[in-house]
Amino acid sequence: MMSHEPIQTLLNANEEWAQKVIKDTPDFFTQSATGQSPKILWFGCSDSRVPESVITASKPGDIFVHRNIANQFHLNDDSALSVLTYAVKVVGVEHVVLVGHTNCGGAAACLKAAEDAAADTGAPQPDTPLTRWLSPLIALVKSLDLSACSASEALDKVVQTNVITQVDNICNSEPITTVWADPNAKKVTVHGWVYDLARGHIDELVFREAQA
Repeated sequence: MMSHEPIQTLLNANEEWAQKVIKDTPDFFTQSATGQSPKILWFGCSDSRVPESVITASKPGDIFVHRNIANQFHLNDDSALSVLTYAVKVVGVEHVVLVGHTNCGGAAACLKAAEDAAADTGAPQPDTPLTRWLSPLIALVKSLDLSACSASEALDKVVQTNVITQVDNICNSEPITTVWADPNAKKVTVHGWVYDLARGHIDELVFREAQA
């Protein structure tokens, strides 16, 4: 029989957390229920080790969030595009951060797929939702020269290049190009970050903003 203990643990922790918040800030939930106005949109990885609110010591209402495998931003992904559009045009965010992380399982899978293709093992990639989702990243990895890199260096390079590529995709998306082209629109800056799991620190790789 499946254990429900992990679920009950979450529910108990939620109750304790809510009571602590009410004790410290009695009107927090009442105010939170009236609306949101975060200044930051976070595109991150689904990895359980990179919870945006925890690693930035943020509160509910501080960050608008979209997460997926390997922190991708595909220009044909209506889910990510709708989040970006809503965040920029309705919520009013001022910063979009695309956040990758070290030891990313999705990036590692793409690195292995590219290595297998280079070795011509003859085994085709299975046609699954995951491989379809990661196919642009696999193609990106194939374009990199990783011959002089160790295994850890190669994975770090894939993670970093992926972040920069997804930042470029965000900057080329309609929601961003529209606000950047409109002199009356609130300007939005796009950042590319990498969270180092071993250090607990975020490093900024790149940022882009509207050109005057």
